[in-house]
Amino acid sequence: MKPRVRSEFIKSGYVFAKSPADIAKEYGFTEVAMLGSNENPYPPSDKVLRAAADELSGVNRYPDPKAAAFHAALRKYICDSPVVTSGLGMDGVIETVIRTIVEPGDKVVISTPTFSMYGLAAKAASARVANVPRKADFSVDLDAFLKEAIDARLSFLCTPNNPTGTVTPVGDIEYILDRIEGVLFLDCAYVEFSDLNYLPLLARDNLIIGRTMSKVYGLAGLRIGYAFVPAWLEAPYNIAATPFTMNRLSEAAASAAVSDPVYRESFIAHVRKWRDVFMKEIPFPVYPSGSNFILINVAPHKGDDAAEFLAKHGVLVRSCTSFPGLGDTFIRVSVGADWENERFLSAVKKL
Repeated sequence: MKPRVRSEFIKSGYVFAKSPADIAKEYGFTEVAMLGSNENPYPPSDKVLRAAADELSGVNRYPDPKAAAFHAALRKYICDSPVVTSGLGMDGVIETVIRTIVEPGDKVVISTPTFSMYGLAAKAASARVANVPRKADFSVDLDAFLKEAIDARLSFLCTPNNPTGTVTPVGDIEYILDRIEGVLFLDCAYVEFSDLNYLPLLARDNLIIGRTMSKVYGLAGLRIGYAFVPAWLEAPYNIAATPFTMNRLSEAAASAAVSDPVYRESFIAHVRKWRDVFMKEIPFPVYPSGSNFILINVAPHKGDDAAEFLAKHGVLVRSCTSFPGLGDTFIRVSVGADWENERFLSAVKKL
């Protein structure tokens, strides 16, 4: 038999932002405004850095496979839900949930345009993927979504949505949960930047709420995702999960980070301030956002051309041409540090 790979992984996959080092080298910048990956531009607090440093001397030993300290911190400071799981970033949580629930041929429904990992991970599990387009304003088309999701094994909905920033009202989520037969994975990676709270919905036994330490907590480089899940899913999830997913440094840093509200609230205030400035000053249509990024329609320019133009001015943003169903005239711009935002505004006004 001739060696081969699966067709799903030959031509397409997750699309990464352009390297800031490449932009700096190509266009002669010493520092690039990194606004393409929805990161927190500021390093973690001293409390978090000390907690991680204190664990360095113990890295010759395996970490706690249950991540008990981190889960206890989440219950204390975020939500007192009795069932918490974790993974290698939100991606790891998504992959483990799919591995636990979805069998080959099962239907997985995705509200699009959105984060590509849902579809990639579902296809890797040999699921049947049904993409349900959002409305013209990027709100969820409830009737269309339910038509597909009602008998699906698993459905994905991101709120605030990546890359549109759109928030889905709590009432809409309740409406969906009341009518579907399967499980809804609610990706709330950016929820801290919005005014919505979906945690009271955890009383439902068909809801998973995924969250991350990469955005508001500034720990993207440590790859820490977590989820609040129904009690029936906890044991199977832990069996399906890759052993020792969270390393010792990550657990220590994450536990310290969730107990540091001053850092979190300060960055949320920074994001909200600059979101308002972007809405007012960008000379192109900007969509309302509940996240730490905004979506801009740069028509008549193409998203790729706009991203390249901004790169020549030392600003890295994300062209959204790789998001199925979105079109080719959009860019996504994260809120960065003050100097990054100012450089971006100066450049986009020249586009």
